[in-house]
Amino acid sequence: MFDRVREDLASIMERDPAARSAWEIATCYPGFHAIVMHGWAQWCWRRNLKWLGRFTSQIARLFTGIEIHPGATIGRRVFIDHGFGVVIGETAEVGDDCTIYQGVTLGGTSLSKGAKRHPTLERGVIVGAGAKVLGGFTVGEGAKVGSNAVLTKEVPPGATAVGNPARIILKERGDPREEAAARMFAAYGVTPNGDDPLSKALHGLIDNAAAQELQITRILASLKCAGIDCESLAAAEKFNLAEMNKLVE
Repeated sequence: MFDRVREDLASIMERDPAARSAWEIATCYPGFHAIVMHGWAQWCWRRNLKWLGRFTSQIARLFTGIEIHPGATIGRRVFIDHGFGVVIGETAEVGDDCTIYQGVTLGGTSLSKGAKRHPTLERGVIVGAGAKVLGGFTVGEGAKVGSNAVLTKEVPPGATAVGNPARIILKERGDPREEAAARMFAAYGVTPNGDDPLSKALHGLIDNAAAQELQITRILASLKCAGIDCESLAAAEKFNLAEMNKLVE
């Protein structure tokens, strides 16, 4: 137990730039307190002391604002940052080195008792503030769930899920050093160049419309030079490429 506590303290020191000392973490970090008290609640739960396990988890919720069901499985070096409003359900599994921000729900969508109702987060997953991960599926190793995303389907390893409903962004392999840095610290699940695929598609459509407008203007100019007069139409508002792109940023 003490080895795990020391490991958790060292992990938070490494991953949180606001942490100044192990003593500060041990006394002032509700996410750390919630993980420690979950260990006590789970100890009771696994020995069939169900009520005592639930009561211990409710005491932890009262003091930390974080609710972790005693039946949930929490891995090593899990960091719940800020943590207020985090809810982790009974059959949820959180792998080693995961980071969970405030307002996250790892919830279930089934009423079947004994079934796997809550998600599994594999090693190194980051779940941004306010995200809702709902269902008995797996979020792959090293994946990220953006802030306020509502995720109801599986996420492949290393991918990013953003939006409501969440859309999956599959990353191309980049600089290994940048990837390592992103795994270590990606605040609230936000990473550089992590554009929403819907936003990318809209930018492509806007650029295509601008190119077509330019091409039509050139065709009309060529026809006029050739002495072919096209019927004049009422002047339309000029297409503003920059303004349209700003709307979907």
